[in-house]
Amino acid sequence: MEGRTSKALFERALGLFPGGVNSPVRAYGAVGGDPPFIERGEGAYVVDVEGRRYVDYVLSWGPLVLGHAHPSVVSAIEAAARRGTSYGAPCEAELDLAEAMRAAVPSLERMRMVNSGTESVMSAIRVARAFTGRSKIIKFAGCYHGHADLLLVQAGSGAATLSLPDSPGVPAATVADTLVARYNNADSVERLLRANAGDVAAVVVEPVAGNMGLVLPAAGFLADLRRLTLEHGALLLFDEVMTGFRVAPGGAQSKYGVTPDLTMLGKVIGGGLPVGAFGGRREIMELVAPAGPVYQAGTLSGNPLAMSAGLATLMELGRPGVAESIERAAAATAAVLAEAAAAAGVALQVAHAGSMFGFFFSATPVTDWDTAAATDRRRFARFFRAMLERGIYMAPSPFEAAFVSSMHGAAELDRFRDAAHRAMREAA
Repeated sequence: MEGRTSKALFERALGLFPGGVNSPVRAYGAVGGDPPFIERGEGAYVVDVEGRRYVDYVLSWGPLVLGHAHPSVVSAIEAAARRGTSYGAPCEAELDLAEAMRAAVPSLERMRMVNSGTESVMSAIRVARAFTGRSKIIKFAGCYHGHADLLLVQAGSGAATLSLPDSPGVPAATVADTLVARYNNADSVERLLRANAGDVAAVVVEPVAGNMGLVLPAAGFLADLRRLTLEHGALLLFDEVMTGFRVAPGGAQSKYGVTPDLTMLGKVIGGGLPVGAFGGRREIMELVAPAGPVYQAGTLSGNPLAMSAGLATLMELGRPGVAESIERAAAATAAVLAEAAAAAGVALQVAHAGSMFGFFFSATPVTDWDTAAATDRRRFARFFRAMLERGIYMAPSPFEAAFVSSMHGAAELDRFRDAAHRAMREAA
């Protein structure tokens, strides 16, 4: 078809969508150039409309832990679609997925399926406020929990890339009860809890931050949050939309041994289809309608396509050795980045957690939003373009985590190694 180049398609998109994209994190303004338009995904690869193949480390921003078009997931979706794409009524697939989720994450005593990570977090906060009878919440600078108004305070990820730490259109009154602490700084949380004694309903956190780049929790930080919330009568909410089934089969809460009151999930549990979920302690979740008075609803919640794709993904991920092999691939990829930076004499901070990894062009260890924001963005842009030219597809932002899948093997690592060494020299 004539005009099927990424450049031509992006020009069309500019006349249809704000900035030419349907999510700001897909824009290339921070790195230069135009985004490639993807025609298909195959295992560890995406292929653009001009036939260029890239090793994919975005993986639809995390859900594709088995890679693109995994046969088990495709078969599950096809079988579900033949029975109908949506019922707006209960179906057995909801039960099967929920039971698989609770087997991996036992803190999900009761749960509710929703359609996105944003929806899961805003709903969990509503329930936390109802349970405690309090209005204030504490979040962390640089942690992103979706685009609900009350959470767009010093947001990370796309908003950070666009230099929009707060969003126009959010009334001041909407965020008046949202307090902002420093990630990896329990003292900042304690000060807010003391200053707002009896008013804080919940502390919401990414247990492993993935939306200001990958930032690991400091030793004892999550345990301190658990202790402080118990002491002050607040709930602890883990946003595991990204980390669930990524940093460990049982999520970050199993990896770090800290159990939250409520957990928000998404991404992997939909196998690449739109999905979200929130759940936790039974007595809290029993407040959700129709069991209780807290209203939450969704026409497509628990739809059979997403439930079937998610279950197929969790079943494959639960096979012996699969999760461990993906974690080894992420560790090896992170090691390659460190090796390439050292060889080029470039200061780089690298980390990985489970099947996620991340890096910052900085000489200073990255522990929170302030240190993440100090990364060399121009050097990142040069590195990004050099990697893309060599067939490595990464997020066009220094404030995003990267991902590997079960399909990322030795050949993909070799290709990444060659590209990283060359790109790091160009970025130096």
